[in-house]
Amino acid sequence: MDLPGPSSDSPTRQAIEIAIRLGVIFLILIWCLQILSPFISLIAWGAIIAVAIYKPFLTLVDKLGGRKKLAISLIAVISITAILLPVISLSSSLMESVTTINADIHAGKVNIPPPTEAVREWPLIGEKAYAFWQQASVSLSGLLEKYPNQLSGTGKKLLSIASGLGGGIFQFIISMLIAVAFLSSADAAAAAMNRLSRRLAGERGCALLTLSTTTVRSVAVGVIGIAFIQAVLGGLGMMFAGVPAAGLLAIVILVFAIAQLPPILILAPVIFYVFSVESTNVAVVFMVWSILVSMSDAVLKPLLLGRGVDAPMLVILLGAIGGMINSGIVGLFIGAVILALGYKLLLAWIAWGDPVDAATPATETTGESEPAGQEN
Repeated sequence: MDLPGPSSDSPTRQAIEIAIRLGVIFLILIWCLQILSPFISLIAWGAIIAVAIYKPFLTLVDKLGGRKKLAISLIAVISITAILLPVISLSSSLMESVTTINADIHAGKVNIPPPTEAVREWPLIGEKAYAFWQQASVSLSGLLEKYPNQLSGTGKKLLSIASGLGGGIFQFIISMLIAVAFLSSADAAAAAMNRLSRRLAGERGCALLTLSTTTVRSVAVGVIGIAFIQAVLGGLGMMFAGVPAAGLLAIVILVFAIAQLPPILILAPVIFYVFSVESTNVAVVFMVWSILVSMSDAVLKPLLLGRGVDAPMLVILLGAIGGMINSGIVGLFIGAVILALGYKLLLAWIAWGDPVDAATPATETTGESEPAGQEN
């Protein structure tokens, strides 16, 4: 005898069917996320780059008479070249320096000048630095034999950092190619994002999309762009002062500046070094230059941000550090932008829940009047 089952329109049967459908949907979504997980950070960074350079891209297309493919090719070639040339130059310089120094040490040709008395006056580390430097000037080979484990560990850490930077540069190139792909289909991408935003947020979807693109562009240009300028200026100053490994120190300045930490944290020890090994005139000029570089964000931020959306320093700092912990060097850039975006969207959602603010036009919330459909 067949047992009676739930009818086709019973609440139990409907609940089971809904649960099965939701389960299948979540299974497909989770599976897709697992497949794309190695590329999520690269796709996100590529989308951020595309949004940040969309307006300059349109200007370039107009300058080239509407030849969109030529503009895309120029952006791809120029951006990848701008990434690769400094890396190749720095890598070859480092390899040549390491090989030469290693050969000279074994041949006993390395002569380190003794430290000046000014080294003793360095805060906190003056005496120890003077003693270490003095021993190195007397017998470098003896110093290397005295601290083999420490020097070996330092060398391994430097190699690990160099390897991580190399992987980060490769990720930047892949992300730039993804950004170029987004720019090549910018109209279709904008239309798809408009439909998705309306599907998720209804009438307020376009305003949220405009807020999102504004936030991404302002943080990418106003934070990452300023950090890049400070790193370049700091690197040029160190090259002028004859500071060794100026390129690597410039990269460290870039990381610190994105994390909203002042470049003077890196430049201050370099200033002490320059005062110890260079003339007073060179050292004073470098000190003034370093202070100006560290304070330049006060001038650059209003110029680059304009009417864009700014975010609190703590949000940028937490996003940069958290992103770097999760995704390495690329996460440093992505985390700052994504957390700032989430912060601004949260504020907009809270504001729209207030009946007084609900009637506020979207353009006042986003800070821009152009429709979201014209954004990438």
